[in-house]
Amino acid sequence: MNKRGRLLVVLVVVIVCGVFLWPTYNWYFNVPQDMKDLSAASREQIREYSVTMAETDLEELQSLAVKEPESIISAKYDFLIDYAKEQYKIEGKSVPAKWTVKDVLATFNNRDKALRTIENYYAELLLGYKDDRENVLQLGLDLSGGMSILLEADMESLAKRLQHTPTADEQSAAVSQAIEILNNRIDKFGVTEPQIRKQGDTEIAIEIPGAADPDRVNTFLKGKGSLNFHIVNDEATSAWNAYKDQNAGKLLDDDGHPLNPDVIDAGLVVRGFYSKDSYGVDQYQRDLVIYEEPGLDGVHIVNAQVGSDSVTGRPVINFTLDREGGEIFYQLTSAHVGETLAIVLDDKVKAGARISEAIRESVRMSGFERQEANDLALVLRTAAMPVDLNVVNQQSVGAALGEDSIQEGIKAITIGFILVIAFMLLYYLGAGFVADLALVLNLFIITAILSALNLTLTLTSIAGLILTVGMAVDANVIIFERIKEEYKLGKSVEASVKAGFSKAFWTVMDANLTTLIAALFLSQIGSGPVQGFAYTLAVGIVSSMFTALFVSRLLFDFATQQLHIKKLSLGWRVK
Repeated sequence: MNKRGRLLVVLVVVIVCGVFLWPTYNWYFNVPQDMKDLSAASREQIREYSVTMAETDLEELQSLAVKEPESIISAKYDFLIDYAKEQYKIEGKSVPAKWTVKDVLATFNNRDKALRTIENYYAELLLGYKDDRENVLQLGLDLSGGMSILLEADMESLAKRLQHTPTADEQSAAVSQAIEILNNRIDKFGVTEPQIRKQGDTEIAIEIPGAADPDRVNTFLKGKGSLNFHIVNDEATSAWNAYKDQNAGKLLDDDGHPLNPDVIDAGLVVRGFYSKDSYGVDQYQRDLVIYEEPGLDGVHIVNAQVGSDSVTGRPVINFTLDREGGEIFYQLTSAHVGETLAIVLDDKVKAGARISEAIRESVRMSGFERQEANDLALVLRTAAMPVDLNVVNQQSVGAALGEDSIQEGIKAITIGFILVIAFMLLYYLGAGFVADLALVLNLFIITAILSALNLTLTLTSIAGLILTVGMAVDANVIIFERIKEEYKLGKSVEASVKAGFSKAFWTVMDANLTTLIAALFLSQIGSGPVQGFAYTLAVGIVSSMFTALFVSRLLFDFATQQLHIKKLSLGWRVK
């Protein structure tokens, strides 16, 4: 590849890595701390906060409109000015040079419209930050702390599933299986490094890096009990809703059976249909009457992936059933063509579809938002919980190492990196400068890739980074020494560089490939901090080979062919 092609590759890599790294940089350096704290709240809390702020802000504006209607509107209401400008353009009015409180409020038809506009601003802001939080490089429990959750296994639910009182061995097995499923759900990419352990006979303690976000807990507990498919009884649904309209008070028992047994037939049960609101919170829509006995149990699902509908573009979940489940589903859909199939997750109807034809192994579900579809697909892939888990306690925990230890560790890492940079400059002079540029780019690429993977950065991960820095320098040292040998033989500057890189290539490749193989094995057989170290090391090895063999070569070729240097600067002893 010629220099122009290599330069283009390097520029593309830098731009892509910049895109990967931007969310992390923006989160840690640009987002105010109060916004970070607010975005860690649950979606229900964000909704309450947005509603409260809308009412507070509107009252303040209305009060100002009475006292000082011509006062210039505060900068914190700039978002209302943007809305007001749009309204003025729609109505064909000239936009004021300076926006007063009276001008802005005049653009709203009524109080409700103003409240919704202000509420939407706060909701979009905080929910946007909440989404950003999930796409940044996280700091581990040892560096920044996280959240601690204590779960308790509900043995009554286990007894219902087993249809007998569980023995001590069955209880222990159910809790152990729940721990395995939780680990797969929380650490779906193997880089989150949660700490999950059994506590007592029926409790599970979990510590997860990051802010104490209740929605994160709900995500990996979703599907804690069951995901089943039920046939909807349309006639009974109509009868129940008519009865409900005519009667007030409590009409159902805790299991969804009407207190008046004459309303619907035995074997039917009432379930609420829920859909997500703009905050991503389940909102009750209406009641459906379904057959209590599921037509298909979710345990028959063997795989689930999220796709998009070719017509609407809406997210869909495509899943595959095992052989037994496929046969059951085929018989179910064959017998109920023209009826509605309800998808029931933890006693909530989440979606429904009219059965138009018999279906066997491959099934498609729609009616979900993208994030909900991804969460549900993860739940389906990791199987349903063998036992219901209840959250007993949830709280924030501090950094495991303590602030002093963290500061000392960061100080040691910084000093070590500076010393490596200084050594390469002092010992290899101009070539050392090339190595240092490649080293800085190497760290930039590594951090960007780890950020894109949402890796949790712990001290063990940082150790992998430092080891990578050492190996990157080692590769440059090998290359420089080979160039020295060629240069001392009397070859030209350009020929020495070409021969040095060519002869050092396989030495560098062999050394890095053997380490890469070890890192890949560690990533497969290790867990927690070991796996995090392995991922960091593997990414670092690939990046260091790219910068040492590709970027450094590009810089040398530029110096020799474009700048036409006549003498190589490879150290004090090279003349």
